[in-house]
Order: sequence, then structure tokens, then C-alpha cells
Amino acid sequence: MFFTGTRSRTEVDSAVAIAQGLTADGGLFVPQNFPEFSAEEFSAMVDMDYCGRAAAVLGKYLTDYTAGEIEYCVQGAYQGTFDNNSPAPLADIGDNRRMLELWHGPTCAFKDLALQLLPYLLTTALKKNGTGREAVILVATSGDTGKAALAGFADVKDTRIVVFYPRDGVSDMQKLQMTTQKGKNVSVCAIAGNFDDAQNGVKAIFTDAEMKQFLLDNNMAFSSANSINFGRLVPQIVYYVSAYCDLVKDGSLKAGEKFNVVVPTGNFGNILAAVYAKQMGVPIKKFICASNRNNVLTDFIRTGIYDRNRQFHTTESPSMDILISSNLERMLYLLCDGDCEKVAGMMAELKNSGRYAIDDGMLKKLQQEFYGGCCDDATGRAAIAKIFKTRNYLCDTHTAVALAVGENYRRESGDGTLQVIASTASAYKFAPAVLRALTDQELPADDFAKLQLLAGLTGTEIPAPLANLKGDAVLHKECVAKEEMAEFIRRNLA
Repeated sequence: MFFTGTRSRTEVDSAVAIAQGLTADGGLFVPQNFPEFSAEEFSAMVDMDYCGRAAAVLGKYLTDYTAGEIEYCVQGAYQGTFDNNSPAPLADIGDNRRMLELWHGPTCAFKDLALQLLPYLLTTALKKNGTGREAVILVATSGDTGKAALAGFADVKDTRIVVFYPRDGVSDMQKLQMTTQKGKNVSVCAIAGNFDDAQNGVKAIFTDAEMKQFLLDNNMAFSSANSINFGRLVPQIVYYVSAYCDLVKDGSLKAGEKFNVVVPTGNFGNILAAVYAKQMGVPIKKFICASNRNNVLTDFIRTGIYDRNRQFHTTESPSMDILISSNLERMLYLLCDGDCEKVAGMMAELKNSGRYAIDDGMLKKLQQEFYGGCCDDATGRAAIAKIFKTRNYLCDTHTAVALAVGENYRRESGDGTLQVIASTASAYKFAPAVLRALTDQELPADDFAKLQLLAGLTGTEIPAPLANLKGDAVLHKECVAKEEMAEFIRRNLA
């Protein structure tokens, strides 16, 4: 299996793609073709545990890794790391819907499924490539990726990690998770801007000639823990494959029977993983793309025009407060049948004018597969209240967006197909907003008192990784302008 770039032809194996993160021209690595599972292979996976399914999926893409290396990576990432050794369980919430709970890991967010595995994949790739250079993991986060990457890479040998987050664009609990992170190889910095500013800054730094020379002089090389890195994306494919296997195993679906997925998304990586799962043979009928008020993806799916020239909204689902969806580039590559020159042209338009349009043929393909919908904070809070009242099920603000959009899709389409809803974070990471959905009482000022109030109101337990933050010292206090990100990196790597 070889990988190529979305903007120019290249051919590298998976170890190089994972170690580099981005192509030299700023494009993303994509598989040259998609491996498929046979009916017999799916049947065998039905009776496997999560580690076995993960090894089967990774083995299809990472063909330059040995079976022993893949087993080492998978076992290290998932065995004993997630609640009940079940990284991605399904919960029945009625009305032919299942919650795919992706928040049972060490940081209580779906990014753990990938970022517990990525350090193993990356360090194995570095050994295989034999460069002897230290990997600098450069991350822009809208909240969850930062902490999950920090937890995965803290004190990992031959790596450094630098995380940038928008100062006013993450929840208090997300900020506390990042700023209390311990580790000799860890640097965390706020920026005076939004997530798109952080993401654009990171992308520019990746391709900056002076920074490349600085890294060479210090025997270092950049890699990424964002979903622009294929090593971040491939573990996400696993949980959609696993969900299908679990639905067949418990009798919710017959083998080959189709289901819909509903995914709250900002950067498009989580839903793209579902697209890749379908390419491998998972029978997904419709991809329901759920956005908050930053509805650039909804408009794109409905019109074929991607336009980030719009007001940026700070919402109660901050991990989706994004106007530049990086992983959409991989979807464009699929839609135009691998025409990398066409993709490069659209990415240049986006950089220069903030917008691009796809042609009628690409739009037709997109709309055959996708439904795009969005909702505001009030609608999200109503969804939280409704699912708790009717099903005694507690969900966070991002999952609530998916719930609301999934219901809208059913009303508009009449499609009652089973929905698998990606539940992306613990409600406790966004306790103030969840409490506002459930009660009118005045909220306490202390963050941990809010967690206690939510636990008391709902009869649920505070996740240990969040409860244990109480009393941790804030270690990372710096905030820089977006123009100062490169200088922060030099100071902290020197």
C-alpha cells in the first residue's frame, strides 16, 4: 500500500506518510487505493475484540509494518487504557438510534481513540525510517485534540510536542486539561485568536523554509497529531468498522444491511473516517454531517460552494468552531477522482480568496452520499434536555448537535434507517452548557462544583480523569499573537 499527495503526485509508504504528517507542498497524504474487506473477513471480525478489529484495519493500510509491530501498537494503545477495555461501545437510545460512545479514554473525548495509538505508530515509523531525528509533534487544537495528543506523547522518547489553542475558544475544563499537563517534552501555548488562526499558523510553520532549516540544525523534524496526519485518521476508521461488527453481532443489523452515520464535525476528520470505512466495505447509506452555527460545511454540502468569508461564532460546542475544515481536502480528492491539480487549484483559491466551488459532477456525488445540517446553541440544549428526559441519557453539547441534525434529517427525508451517532465527548467536559440545558438554577463559580452539581442532578459519575484534575498546578500560562507562534516554537525547542 502506497500513499500519494492530494496536491501533487508522490509515492511513499505508510511509515513515511505518518512520520511526515504533511506532503512537502502542504497537501495531505491519501491511500493510492482503498483496501476492502470480504464478507468472510467481516464475519471473522464480528467475534473479535476491539484490538483484533483495529489490527485487521491497520494491516490493510500499513503494509510496511509487520504484523508484530501492528500488534504491539494496538495492544499498547488500547489494552487497559479505556473503561471496561471497551474503547467504542454502542448505547441504544431508542427510535432506531445507537450512540457510538467515543469518550471512555483517558481524556474523555473521541480523540483518544486515535491519539493513544498515534505515538506507537509514529515511534515505530521513525525507527523504520532510520533518520535518527527527534520528532516535533506540532498541534493546533479546538479543545480535545490538544489534551489527547499531550496525554499520548508526554515523555515519549525521541519526541517533543507543541500545542497551540485559542485562548477564548475552548471550555474551561479543556483549558485546564491542557495547561496542567506534565511532561519534560511538552509545550502548551494559547494564541490571541480562534482555532482557524492556530491551524493556519501551524500549516504555515510546517512549510516555512527558515523553520525547516532550524529543525535540521537541531536534528529535528516536524510531524503532526492533527487529523491531517493519516496516522491520526486510520485509527478513526476502526471504530466505524467496529460499530458495524457490533451491530451485526447483537442482531441490530443483518450482514450487509445499511445504516446511517451522524457525525458532529468541524474539521471533517471524524466523518471522513466513516467515508473511508465505507470504501472498505462497511455498508453506510448516508453520511449526516452535523454543524453548529459555524455552518460552512452545511452550506458546502447544499450548494457546492465553500466560503469561509463569514462571521465566526463562539458556541457551546467549541471543538466545532471552525471555518477551515482541513480534512475536506481529502474528500475533494475523492470527489474529483484523484485529480491532484484540481485539488491544488481549489486550495490555492481558498488561501487567496477564502472560497472555492466544486463542479456539478462533484456536487452530485457529494449530495448522493451526504446530508448537511446545522443547529444553534438553544437547539442543542433542547436536544440535551430531551434525550435526558426521555431516555435518561446524558450527552455533551457536540453530540447534541448531532442528535438535533439527525432528527432534522429524518423529518425532511422520511428515512428511518438505523442511525449510529458519534458521541464525541463526555458531558462533564462541557458541564456549564449541559447544566444550562438541564436546570434553571444559578451555577456555582467553581468548575469542580459544577461537576458535582451535574453529577447530583443526573445520578451519573464524574469521570476520574476530570475529577483528578482538582488541585493540579497550572504549568503553561503563555499566550502569544498568531504571528509569534514560530518564535514560541524556537524558544521552546532550543
